[in-house]
Amino acid sequence: MKPREDDFARRRAHLAKLDDAALERRFWELTRKAVEPMLDLARHNTSPAIERSVLARLGVPSHEAKAIVEGCLSRGLLGHGAGHAVMKAAQTAGCSPRQAASGLAAGRLWASVERAWRHDA
Repeated sequence: MKPREDDFARRRAHLAKLDDAALERRFWELTRKAVEPMLDLARHNTSPAIERSVLARLGVPSHEAKAIVEGCLSRGLLGHGAGHAVMKAAQTAGCSPRQAASGLAAGRLWASVERAWRHDA
């Protein structure tokens, strides 16, 4: 096996004059650039079945998952993700994600989820 040429100095030359703050800005800029297409895919390519599956993996019983996904659909929130709705509800209600899922499935906590996303926008 041929040893790899050490080209670190050449590859980092365009970064050499950047201070720590500039390097950190560059890091986050590149991170956003890499992650945004994945987030865009997730926002525009989900389905009720995918969201029910996400909730199932979070331990939400299927009857509650179905109700939460239907609640997301009826409110135009499915693109945010049903699991994300559960986490928003838990944060705003100050309860566990499991309690929040039960509350959403029962029709409670939706106002706080909608308010939280309006506030984030």
